[in-house]
Amino acid sequence: MKLFNKLPNSICYPSGVEWPLLKKLPFIFLIGTLLIGLPAISIFIQNSEINAEQYRTIYICFGLLFTFWFFVGVAAIGCVVVMIMKGPGYVADAYELPKENTDFEKPLD
Repeated sequence: MKLFNKLPNSICYPSGVEWPLLKKLPFIFLIGTLLIGLPAISIFIQNSEINAEQYRTIYICFGLLFTFWFFVGVAAIGCVVVMIMKGPGYVADAYELPKENTDFEKPLD
């Protein structure tokens, strides 16, 4: 038995936006990370003593950075899911149902 048995009449659909987007995601991740992290990096480089307002800016940058990373990850997972769904169909292994108990089907009196 093969590991994956394809359905005989399954159709593979052509790729759409998912492949170009998946190829651009590393570049988007890098540029977005640099742009969002730039204010925090400049605060750390320029100042020896950091005040409360600058800490607030740093924390906002970190929050935006993690949110951006989350959205890029979700986009990558979405692209992979779409690619899998557009691929061929596969035959699942047979699953025999357990024997039914007919006592459960009798009406209660």
